[in-house]
Amino acid sequence: MLILPNMRKVLVGLLLVVGSVALTVPQPAWAQVQAIVDIEGRRVDINLPVRRVLLGEGRLLHLVAAVVGENPLDHVAAWRDDLIEADPASYRQYLEVFPDLENLPRFSGQEDSLLDPESAIALDADAVLLNVDARPAMEDAGLEEKLAAVGIPLLYIDFRHDPARNTEPTIRLLGRLFDQEKRAAEIVAFRKREIDRVTKTVDAHDPERPRVFIERVGGYTDDCCLSFGDGNFGKFVELAGGENIAKSAIPSTFGQVNPELVIAADPAHVVVTSAEWEAYVPGGRWIPLGPDADINKARNKLEWYLTRPAYTGTRAGRERKFHGIWHQFYNSPFDFIAIQRLAKWFHPTLFTDLDPDETFRNFHDRFLPVSYRSGYWVSLVDE
Repeated sequence: MLILPNMRKVLVGLLLVVGSVALTVPQPAWAQVQAIVDIEGRRVDINLPVRRVLLGEGRLLHLVAAVVGENPLDHVAAWRDDLIEADPASYRQYLEVFPDLENLPRFSGQEDSLLDPESAIALDADAVLLNVDARPAMEDAGLEEKLAAVGIPLLYIDFRHDPARNTEPTIRLLGRLFDQEKRAAEIVAFRKREIDRVTKTVDAHDPERPRVFIERVGGYTDDCCLSFGDGNFGKFVELAGGENIAKSAIPSTFGQVNPELVIAADPAHVVVTSAEWEAYVPGGRWIPLGPDADINKARNKLEWYLTRPAYTGTRAGRERKFHGIWHQFYNSPFDFIAIQRLAKWFHPTLFTDLDPDETFRNFHDRFLPVSYRSGYWVSLVDE
């Protein structure tokens, strides 16, 4: 069975260091077993509300913080360390407000990593949340049944593969877990309203859709040309009034197209998803986007992408319509911000009154325990 490297030893060691972090807080007197359906359509019996969950996706901290409306650490038994490495700017931001975050037990691994039941027991978790990517490996190893046998419910969530369909039910799922269904509904309504501001305008005016190429994980690898099919950022492009040129070439959410296809498609815009990835690719060509990003540095790094052979002679290259955007919009409850930002790049005259910065600031003020800090996107085109 494939398990996260030395996971049990790592977690036990962390528990010893922080002094028995796993609390033995009794379940609330009003808690009762209820059936809940996860993103994969699995019916799971669970004692609600839960006290503490194990986050198989560290970036779920963004949603937990929004849904619980208080210190998110009170509700997390442990988390995967992807936020620390993949989004260090957000980690630093939360660490400033919640210094104990540094001591929260954590484990390493990829989106499709496995989790052994013994670790979940040791951490006193009431439930485990995993990305849908992990399900095939969990089923192959029989770990769904093993977790159920020790009384720890497993729930699958998704912002990554099909956010257009699964973001709303994922938000509502967490709202039910933490007895915050009203607050979750408010988050859902906020998200829908901000997406509607884009899609209703596009539908009403039916503008010409510019051809767009999304370069996925820019700077994480030297490979070209990683992109999205009809999911995730590919869908964001369509909702924002653009035409995703990789849609017909990539049958699933993620994939790769050859440079010749990009040149032939002649995109009017190139959007690079990237972030501060020093932990993965020291000194790489990634663009350090995220809260408090140095935009001048980000713009200088974005300039290099004009030299990629895949963009030779394209309209985007001639008109310098290259943009960088925070990669983590693809795996968080903040997809509506990316949709607004793309819409303003594609149709600047149509969306003069739309301000994604203000939208994100309002969301932080209303739902998050950290203050908004700009730095999530950059462009070579003056606005």
